[in-house]
Parts: sequence; C-alpha cells; structure tokens
Amino acid sequence: MRIAVIGGGSWGSAIAHSLASKDYDVRILVRSPEQAEAINSRHTNPRYLGETPLHPALKAHTTPAGALEGTSLCILAVPCQHLRGVLRSLRPHLSPGHVLVNAGKGIERGSLSLMSAVVAEETPEYAASYAILSGPSFASELIRGLPTAVVLGCADRELGETLRETFSTAGFRVYSSTDVCGVELGGALKNVMALAAGMSDGLGFGHNSRAALITRGLAEMSRLGEAMGARASTFMGLSGMGDLVLSCTGDLSRNRRVGLRLGGGESLESILASMHEVAEGVPTTEAACALALRHGAAMPICETVHAVIHGKTDPALAVSNLMSRSLKEE
Repeated sequence: MRIAVIGGGSWGSAIAHSLASKDYDVRILVRSPEQAEAINSRHTNPRYLGETPLHPALKAHTTPAGALEGTSLCILAVPCQHLRGVLRSLRPHLSPGHVLVNAGKGIERGSLSLMSAVVAEETPEYAASYAILSGPSFASELIRGLPTAVVLGCADRELGETLRETFSTAGFRVYSSTDVCGVELGGALKNVMALAAGMSDGLGFGHNSRAALITRGLAEMSRLGEAMGARASTFMGLSGMGDLVLSCTGDLSRNRRVGLRLGGGESLESILASMHEVAEGVPTTEAACALALRHGAAMPICETVHAVIHGKTDPALAVSNLMSRSLKEE
C-alpha cells in the first residue's frame, strides 16, 4: 500500500512513522525543502520533534503531486482551519477510490462545520470514503512505541474495520466507530476544556478544580453532541473521555499549556506568537459557542473560556463566575 500523509507537523510525522514501520510506502507532504531534506537525509523533523529518529523508509515531498502519486490512502494531518484550502490544492491530484482520513481535531470557524462536512463540500466524490482518527495520543509517545489507543470514526462500517487494521501496530491500537459526528466533536471540544483546565492549574486552584472541570466539561461535550445527532456513549470513549483526560492533565498538551500561561497572566497574543504549532482549542472555542447557541445546548465552561481568550474577563474572575452559578441537580 502507498500512503500519503499531508502535513509535516508532529502528529503527521508520528502517523507517517508508525505506518512506515509496517512496511507501507509512506510519503509525507511538508512545507519547506529544508524540512524535506531533514526527513529524507537525517530521518528527523527538528522543528517539531527535535532529534527523535523517524523511520528511514519515510519519504518527504514538497508538492502534492509528488506526495500523492500512486497512493490510495490520504491522511490529512493539517490544522482544521486550513483544511478547506488544503483540499482545494489536493483535489487535482486525488484519484478515484482515494480514501481520506482526517487526523486533525477542530471545528471550522465561520461555517461552524465539522471536518466531514468540509470534505463533503470540497471533495464530494470522496465523502463516502471519509474517516476521522481521534483519541488520546501525543505524537512523541506514539513515535517511541509507547502503548496508545485511538478510535477511527467511519460511517462505512466495513471500511472502518479495514482502516483500523491498516493503522494498528503492536503499540498503536485502533478501534472503530460509525459515529463520525461524535468522534469529531469529542476530539474538537476536548481542546476547549483543556484550555479551561490549564487556566485553573495556572491559577493554582488544585486537583479538585481540575477534576470538576473535566467532569462538567464532559457533560457539556455530550450535551452538544447529542443535540447535533451524536451518540452519548461516544463521549464516554476514547475520543471523548479518553482524549479529554489526557489533554487536561498531560504536560504535552498544547491547549493545556496555553491555558496555563493564560492563568499565569500572559496575553493570548504573546502565547500564540511563541508557538510552532496550532492550539486548535482557540478557534474551536468560538465555533463551539456558536454551535451551542444554534442547538440550544448550555455550555458555561466553553462560554467562560471564550470570554477569557477574547479579553472580556480575566481567568480568576471567570472561575469565580462559574462557581457562583445557580445550584441545580447534576
């Protein structure tokens, strides 16, 4: 099998490395010739993964034509706010029968579309063979072969079962689900809750506060998910609870680190300017709040994070406001 991975960030590189270890012919599309040279010659991706070694069979390309030539599986590992534009650039190079697997986590700002909808709009001929890979997974741990489990959402059950076999290795266990909406929302919304948990930790509020935010955050995620047609049970799985716990507690979580720095008093602008990779929770917060309003789903934590990142309140006051909301049954 020949596979293309679109996006040379940490997660795209980790997936490409994992697939190359199964002796697939894997090509990864990167932005710069310097990054391609590092992957092809030194088998490293210094900008995103330091000197962590990548599989020597992995080949980097800088053009869609080179990365996609002869492939049947295309993995989209790009920030979700850019996916629409990326699909437009890829479309001339895709072939009939191509399978598209999204590995990003987010909601498109403005349109409020999940990535499955973006794919259906930009490349409708591939919508039926679309899948989403999500779950608790740090790139550096996957590359090191540490045990990791994720879920692959695909409306076509048979294709989902085939894809889970394609991705799975001895250290990378992939489950499948037909609830594409739930898997996509779980992966997107947990980033918002990770911002909240990071702010709480940055303020020094302790383990009790973090546990409360994780628990009530999961309730909010499920509430919006059900309103949009997802299954509540999906949010108790890997793309919901699993990814939520990891992102709210793991020091490698980009969104949690942004929250920590916000809680410590830094401005969002300076935080984002210092980062190499995208914190998807920032644009997703805006989209999630708009979706909650559209579907009549109460999401007070999400609304509070939105107020903080847009400078309408400070983190300490935001948490105080959450704690002083009217009491009710759980």
